[in-house]
Amino acid sequence: MSPLENLGIVLGLCAILSILAFKFKLMTISGSVASFLVGVVIGMFGSITWLVLLIVFVLLAFAVTRYKLQTKIKKGLQEGKKGERTYRNVLANGLIPAIIAVASWLSGSQADLGSSLVYLSAISVAAADTTASELGVLSPRTRLITTYERVEAGSDGGVSVLGTSSALSASILSSILGWLIILPAQPIDLRILIPISMGFLGCTIDSYIGATLERRGLVSKLGNNVTSMASGSVIALVIILWL
Repeated sequence: MSPLENLGIVLGLCAILSILAFKFKLMTISGSVASFLVGVVIGMFGSITWLVLLIVFVLLAFAVTRYKLQTKIKKGLQEGKKGERTYRNVLANGLIPAIIAVASWLSGSQADLGSSLVYLSAISVAAADTTASELGVLSPRTRLITTYERVEAGSDGGVSVLGTSSALSASILSSILGWLIILPAQPIDLRILIPISMGFLGCTIDSYIGATLERRGLVSKLGNNVTSMASGSVIALVIILWL
């Protein structure tokens, strides 16, 4: 495939993603524009399969966001007015994957198994955190991860059985699907445990930061998301280099 053909496919996929996200009220205008730009960076500097995996993540986010949305709205626990995301949410989940794509391109390793696993780990963290947040707020029992005291659903650092199990399920699902999408010629082996574990670990780190720094106003939600995704990605990289 020529660079021009690759660019055309990437622009087309990103445009469709952004338009549909806005049409179905998953994102605001700013969110749609940001998703287009992030998608182009990932598609051009990473690969089209990396972009496809990003689209799968957006579809997952759409599904868990819409699940019992009216209940979330009644409790005031939804994103935006009706679950829509802004550019801040897009950057929270897309900045680290975009950085990984650019870094892999600069190092000439965007097709390597190692880079793919690091990227997959970042997406796994995003999937786990988004799913835990959207489904965990529906739990009748939420406790602070640091002290285990009862807190309101949706509280920073709050965890529940439903949210934790949802995070683990999302980590497994996104890792397996991601492997099949970006590594179709590579049989699934024990290295799949890297993105699975990093997804769950990153989500846990997000909860700890939420219970400590975010509750004190020292870190924003955006900063927390970026930090937890970066942590999962860096740890994945260290494990891959060690192996």
